[in-house]
Amino acid sequence: METSRKTYATIDEYIADFPEEIREILQKIRSTIRAAAPGATEKISYQMPTFYLEGNLVHFAAFKHHIGFYPTPSGIEEFVGDLEEYQTLKGAIQFPLDRPIPYDLFARITAFRVRQDLEKAQAKKKK
Repeated sequence: METSRKTYATIDEYIADFPEEIREILQKIRSTIRAAAPGATEKISYQMPTFYLEGNLVHFAAFKHHIGFYPTPSGIEEFVGDLEEYQTLKGAIQFPLDRPIPYDLFARITAFRVRQDLEKAQAKKKK
């Protein structure tokens, strides 16, 4: 059986593919990340909306029952105390769609990842 997987060229295209209530959540997540990472650029990576700054900063995606947020393992480790009520994997957090989305947590984790990426870039320049 052949399955076709949709590919996206832009974050706008990705978001447009969802029902209105999910589009609103995705746009608010996008705005929250953009505010926390003003120097980052947007792209699609791994077929997910991605913010890039000296490397992939964070990804996010919508699923049937949750929003996935991918801030790398370090982004999860740093905020482990704030994530106890959510399912986490090595580099992913699942935010159930039947509960309020913690946009402030997206902002704090993204700001942490920005600092981390910029520090890493500075260290490389010094070598």
